[in-house]
Amino acid sequence: MFSYPFMQNAYLVGTLIAIVAGIVGVFIVARSMSFLAHTLSEIGFAGASFGLFMGWNPLLGMLIFTILASTTIGQLGMNENRSESLISSVSAVAIGLGIAFLALSQKNASAATGILFGSIFSISLVNIYEVVGLALLVLIVVMVLFRQLRHFAFDYSTAVFSLKNVTLIEVAFLVIMATTVAVSAQVVGSLLIFILMTLPASAAMRWGRTVWQMMGLAVLFALIGIWSALALSYWTNVPVSFYIAIIEAGIYFLSLVKTQK
Repeated sequence: MFSYPFMQNAYLVGTLIAIVAGIVGVFIVARSMSFLAHTLSEIGFAGASFGLFMGWNPLLGMLIFTILASTTIGQLGMNENRSESLISSVSAVAIGLGIAFLALSQKNASAATGILFGSIFSISLVNIYEVVGLALLVLIVVMVLFRQLRHFAFDYSTAVFSLKNVTLIEVAFLVIMATTVAVSAQVVGSLLIFILMTLPASAAMRWGRTVWQMMGLAVLFALIGIWSALALSYWTNVPVSFYIAIIEAGIYFLSLVKTQK
């Protein structure tokens, strides 16, 4: 299996995305922002479709749409008590725009399938450089702002008063989330991004006692899901995203059973 370059590329990219999604996911779940991760998946679909329509790299379209959306919708969702209606309306518009841009771009069904469900086995060398660059950027920012992000995510009520430049930290957190969404789409596609960003972290937070333990376990669970899914997909010719969804959901359900005993 590992003698094929496309499998080597898939494991390299999958490993990087698992690390980023696991670490960032802990802050997302702790801040109770899973709803936004789900919304950004639909917005990412619209962004990727817009990129195809404009003749751009779909990743660029996803980055533009998700960053703009996260910094605006995220602020509204955190500050107002109407997040459910806001999310529903934005998701509906995003899906509609995605379908419209795909139709206008006149791309074939494989392009739409790649955006929705991922296409890690056909990832190019340019895509690898993009993922490596963005993943390293996200990790560096998270490490530099680790103490502020930890306070912001795990104790928001006091962070508002004790953190300097809390608005800047809030925006940085939203941009980090948006970038992670765009990068993770390379593996699971835009419709299933929230799986990697929420389930491993949710399971890890039932086992870990410190933030570092939670991040380590979240990365481990994400790696188990992606590595196993890639191997199973190679052997069975079933999409990677299916196995990732099943494995990560299984890990989460096992954590629920274990912690309730």
